[in-house]
Amino acid sequence: MNIQGFTKTTLLDYPGKVASTIFLGGCNFRCPFCHNASLVTAPMRNPSYIIGDILQFLKKRQGIVEGVCISGGEPTLDPDLPSLCREIKSLGLPVKLDTNGTNPGLLHKLAGEHLIDYVAMDIKSSPRRYPTLTGISTPDMDCISHSVRWLLTNPLPYEFRTTVVRELHTEEDFSEICRWLSGAQQYYLQAYQDSPQVMRRGYTACTKAEMEHYLKLVRTFIPHAQLRGID
Repeated sequence: MNIQGFTKTTLLDYPGKVASTIFLGGCNFRCPFCHNASLVTAPMRNPSYIIGDILQFLKKRQGIVEGVCISGGEPTLDPDLPSLCREIKSLGLPVKLDTNGTNPGLLHKLAGEHLIDYVAMDIKSSPRRYPTLTGISTPDMDCISHSVRWLLTNPLPYEFRTTVVRELHTEEDFSEICRWLSGAQQYYLQAYQDSPQVMRRGYTACTKAEMEHYLKLVRTFIPHAQLRGID
């Protein structure tokens, strides 16, 4: 298993829980604003973690760690993801999966076998802008839309989230996104944060006022939408 990062304790990655986060290398997108560029473009150059060591840590922290987030990269590309989830669940810990939604079949499988307890699906932009925001010319919008519909109509807890970049997102994008996700139980607009690890430098975050304006648009169709990462 291609584990390229491990955060022992986080209060941010799993809503309402003290969690650990496992990062899997590799991704089928090349989002220019991605803040985990090394996991996407050169995963084998990162330090590799042994799953047995992580499981031992989680066993020792039982009663402290309340859940595990599996992120990336894109975790659903790893064929060993179900077995990883199974190992974590055997410790009595819930699993949150971060995904771009390009593998709805695996989402069905993991949920059907009760191997995941929460899904956070990244919504890059409005469907028509996905080629620009994902950095690939032909993203599989059928699969992505399938994942959206499946989450909207199933009882598994989930959230949708969009990292908002001033140079890449517009009012029109959010008008389209909120219709696409209409009725979602939770949708977050996240503030972009620049860092040396970003895939392409030069992007900037929106102001609080700009974010609040987009939130107002989104709440027309998603009343419980919220901002995240805004001071």
